[in-house]
Amino acid sequence: MTRPTARVLALLELLQAGPRLRRVGDLAERLDVDERTLRRYLAHLQDLGVPVESVRGRHGGVRLAPGYRMPPLMLTDGEAVAVMLGLVAARRAGLLPPAVSDDVAGGGAADGAAAKLRRVLPAALVHRVDALLADLQVTAPSGPVGAPAAEVLLTAATATAERRPVALTYTRADGDRSRRTVHPHGVVVHRGRWYLSATDTAVGELRTFRLDQVTDATALVGSFDAPPDLDPAAHVLESLARTPWRHEVVLRVRGTADEVTAMFPAGLALAEDLADPGGWARVTLRADSLDWVPALLAGLPVPFVVEGPEELRELVRATAERLADALGPRADVPGHSPQ
Repeated sequence: MTRPTARVLALLELLQAGPRLRRVGDLAERLDVDERTLRRYLAHLQDLGVPVESVRGRHGGVRLAPGYRMPPLMLTDGEAVAVMLGLVAARRAGLLPPAVSDDVAGGGAADGAAAKLRRVLPAALVHRVDALLADLQVTAPSGPVGAPAAEVLLTAATATAERRPVALTYTRADGDRSRRTVHPHGVVVHRGRWYLSATDTAVGELRTFRLDQVTDATALVGSFDAPPDLDPAAHVLESLARTPWRHEVVLRVRGTADEVTAMFPAGLALAEDLADPGGWARVTLRADSLDWVPALLAGLPVPFVVEGPEELRELVRATAERLADALGPRADVPGHSPQ
């Protein structure tokens, strides 16, 4: 929800909750806007079919038509559960930005939305939903992982849609902080983190920025043309796969580059076709530790060859021997008897 939309809804709540006749100046002060903006919000409510009346004179102001109330939110049991579970899942997956100033005091956006939803649900349904959430256990880590500030996220998304440049303050993993001007092409969520695919205008090249490392973002005047056929998600995954790590693994895997890439988790491996009549692809992937790689390779459904590093070759060999030992001696091998 954009800030103007939130303030229009806040204006509607003020008109419903306060005295029947409200002065425009008082409403503008409560919403921290000027009177001209406040009148634009009032016009927007009228466009939505809300009967806002103006009363002229010394004691004039604005009010809702007598007897008007917003209709209650009507959700089926299934719809209510879907919304509540969606809030829980999004928060635990790190998809929700931290609280901003106009959220419910003491809580974040998810808590505020859940509280508002509970207020308009039938009491019996609230009890059932509360019982579900109280006993719910989720194995995913709780709390946001790399969630960006709400204003940064909204600015990046809006500028992407409007093709407007953005000035941002970015802190790299090594602590280096700089001011960049970028042309944003898309916001991508991958494994609980938010990324921005954008062209860094200083070097004229595509870059991937972690939005939780952006402390300030401001949309600038102007526009730009996006690179033709650019897929922001594919660009982010490829850039993550090229990130330097402690170990670089090189494999040959039977299949085309596209087929082989699909066998690995998204953003983990880069594959290229080899000029080989047998139809092989060379795969590179990077890792801080090699301990988990043999198990990943064991799950490949096609033949593969480990080209390096030698440490990984030893780990794969040891894993193969351990798996063979787990089968026990075979009955058809001379000198062995079945267990």
